[in-house]
Amino acid sequence: MDLSFSPEEEAFRQRLRRWLESNPAEPAGDDSLEEEVRALRVWQRRLHEGGWIGLHWPREYGGGGATIVENFVFAEELARARAPELIGRIALNLVGPTLIAHGSEAQKRRYLPKILPAEELWCQLFSEPNAGSDLASATTRAVADGDGFVVTGQKVWTSYAQVADYGILLARTDPDAPKHKGLSFLIVDMKSPGIDIQPLRQMTGSAEFNEVFFDSVRVPRDNLVGKPGEGWRIANTTLTHERGTNARQMVIHRQLLDDLLSLARSRAGGSFRQDVAQTFIEVEIMRLQNYRTLTRLRRGGEPGAEGSIAKLFWSEMSQRLHDVAFGLLGAQSQLVKGSPYAVADGRWQRSLLYYRAGTIFAGTSEIQRNIIAQRVLGLPRS
Repeated sequence: MDLSFSPEEEAFRQRLRRWLESNPAEPAGDDSLEEEVRALRVWQRRLHEGGWIGLHWPREYGGGGATIVENFVFAEELARARAPELIGRIALNLVGPTLIAHGSEAQKRRYLPKILPAEELWCQLFSEPNAGSDLASATTRAVADGDGFVVTGQKVWTSYAQVADYGILLARTDPDAPKHKGLSFLIVDMKSPGIDIQPLRQMTGSAEFNEVFFDSVRVPRDNLVGKPGEGWRIANTTLTHERGTNARQMVIHRQLLDDLLSLARSRAGGSFRQDVAQTFIEVEIMRLQNYRTLTRLRRGGEPGAEGSIAKLFWSEMSQRLHDVAFGLLGAQSQLVKGSPYAVADGRWQRSLLYYRAGTIFAGTSEIQRNIIAQRVLGLPRS
């Protein structure tokens, strides 16, 4: 495992760091989702104008042709500067690499350039009420009809669907084929007639998640990615990019650890000393795991099933970290944003509620363990 960066990579880091210091993001605020999206679109457009968006994409599609390491450094420095997440991150990190790998040339030329400046936003239409952990059991139908498909069904947990222009959809085109073989991968215009989007308010108070209902929605055949029946293979490209290295979560949890250490120093009792020390160790393990995967990618490897190890570890580690923080907060752990006595204006409380979903989104912990057992360790399915 290589823990060092080359002089060129460090020079790249310093250029980016200076740019971020000179170009702070406009606060998105939390008055409304519309205001948040507006501010984040402005922020991504500024980054794009500065030459920082799509660094790892090929130059012929508007990217920077940068190395995987430089893209990792970009995510690391963005998080270190406490800059907001990119509003187009689903498109940049998932849709773009998937279309680059599997899309037609016409699809690449049409969709990729407008992803970079957040001119068009995307969502991911994979999970269903009865096909989340077992995604291959998706029942949303896409029936061939003339020069396209007619889509009927339901998706859930769709981030930012209410503001998305397009979505990548996993739908069943052959109900008689084995479940992994009968799926296809489609691009859907989210403004199409027959789409009904219902926001889901979470326990954090946010409502960026949605249910999406399809009632005889027409999708042109030109929006089919790959061939009919290849949806599962293509979707695995998307999921692999979703679970690979995660520089942002690595840095965010280092910042949470720093906040936890400050909190521990402000408390009189020492009963949580060992828990805080264990949290420090686990955050460091997360950093080293990211660097191990980055080393393999730097040496020519491809993102693979071992990304499930990183996702499983950090999502469960995050919940343990927040449990330690709540132990330190004691009775104040019950005070939320707006209370004059809430520590850090209730930031710990919102963070804890958000990261309870960490072991569910991007594949549950149970699914990650199955992937690790079968595809990393080579264990039998039963």
